[in-house]
Amino acid sequence: MKLTTWKAYSTLIGQDRPVKKESIMTVPTVPPNANRIYFCSPVNALVEGIYQQRIPLREIKQHGDFGLGTFDNLDGEMVMLDGDIYQITSDGAAAEVSEELLTPFSCVTFYHAMSHDRLDQPCNYLAFLDWLNSLFPSPNIFYAIRVEGCFSRIKVRSVPRQESYRPLAEVAKEQPVFEYMNTEGTLVGFYTPSFMGSLSVPGMHLHFLSADRKTGGHLLECCPNSVTAGIQFLTSLELGLPMSFDYLTCDFQRDTEKDLESAEK
Repeated sequence: MKLTTWKAYSTLIGQDRPVKKESIMTVPTVPPNANRIYFCSPVNALVEGIYQQRIPLREIKQHGDFGLGTFDNLDGEMVMLDGDIYQITSDGAAAEVSEELLTPFSCVTFYHAMSHDRLDQPCNYLAFLDWLNSLFPSPNIFYAIRVEGCFSRIKVRSVPRQESYRPLAEVAKEQPVFEYMNTEGTLVGFYTPSFMGSLSVPGMHLHFLSADRKTGGHLLECCPNSVTAGIQFLTSLELGLPMSFDYLTCDFQRDTEKDLESAEK
């Protein structure tokens, strides 16, 4: 575990241990719900092909200023950054959108990083994931992750608009994929414990938004050159259960984790 992460963790649980002076640690004063993650619906509904829940983004913004998700009819990828919401459509273009748009799945929090760590050497995607995982003191809680900096390569996708009832794993087979070279931007996302797989994507789930806010998508791979990662520990969760007819009558027969493994890679 990184020293910066340990310091933030020990502050959270009321323990301490010596930390090097050069370690960067932030323990901001935050409201009681700041370390809470909010889901407007469980991801298993999306996996089954329920792409309309008609939940307005203005409601989502009451629960956070940072996060990701999608839009009704699976119409692109969502990034919420500093309270602003961006839609990345199937052509890879990003644009800020109105809070009147609707979402079937969003995951948000009020972001306050508890630790900051810097990666100054280029690496491949697997090494980058290993580095991120080393910043987590435990695999058994949620984390909000914000990574900013320069990337020699970014590979992303954005799903095209769909009608409901077509399973997510089938839709993902036709996803448009985009690669950007030597670009700057921000990765926004979460780490979810493996035992929470019916609520959200297990492990790392990250979306990318370029520094000029013009391109982005769901992260498939990246090669960072020089980046800084801010990590927030999320120790409680709030889940909204939809009241739509499709959700209330769904039998949830699909293997959520298997379908997500296929759809998210």
